[in-house]
Amino acid sequence: MESIAKQGVNGGLRHGTGDEGKTQAGAGVSAGILRLLVVAMTLVAALVMATASETQTVSIEVAPTLPPLPVPVTAKASYSSAFVYFIVANAIAFAYSACSLAVVVLKRGSTRGSILPISILDAVMVGLLFSGNGAAAAFGVLGKYGNSHVGWTKVCNVFGRFCAQASASIVVSLIASVNLLALVILSMVGLHRRSSA
Repeated sequence: MESIAKQGVNGGLRHGTGDEGKTQAGAGVSAGILRLLVVAMTLVAALVMATASETQTVSIEVAPTLPPLPVPVTAKASYSSAFVYFIVANAIAFAYSACSLAVVVLKRGSTRGSILPISILDAVMVGLLFSGNGAAAAFGVLGKYGNSHVGWTKVCNVFGRFCAQASASIVVSLIASVNLLALVILSMVGLHRRSSA
């Protein structure tokens, strides 16, 4: 049978015969699509969260005998350290994913030496993204439901658009995290196949 050599997205040339070569080529295309999705989704998540802002007029009661005062209050992602961490984590993951995609595409057949570092950094980015998602989701749950034990009231009933934008950003970032996790799994399977061959 003739040997088929295909460029893998996470590594150098992948050799196989017949159906095995086609399967490995398909895995390389899948990995390329996943990496491109991670680039797009982390960018969208960071931008949507960074631009999340809403101003509402809230009535504040100064004294029971005085009428309430209307005060404009603004909710912004930059007011929460959890949301700022989320934005930075997604921006870092975007920059890394864009660079790794460029390395993989530009080095075509000579990425053999960069397979392991890219796989390790992919795993680091998975951890970074999941930690950012966890921090933002925890703060989002606090905003939606409040915490009666410490006297924090819910705010999503007042800032509905802001909360919807933050929630959408977290969901997009979670999907990017799962895609990046799938890339790590594909890399591990590929490295295992090469080491056992």
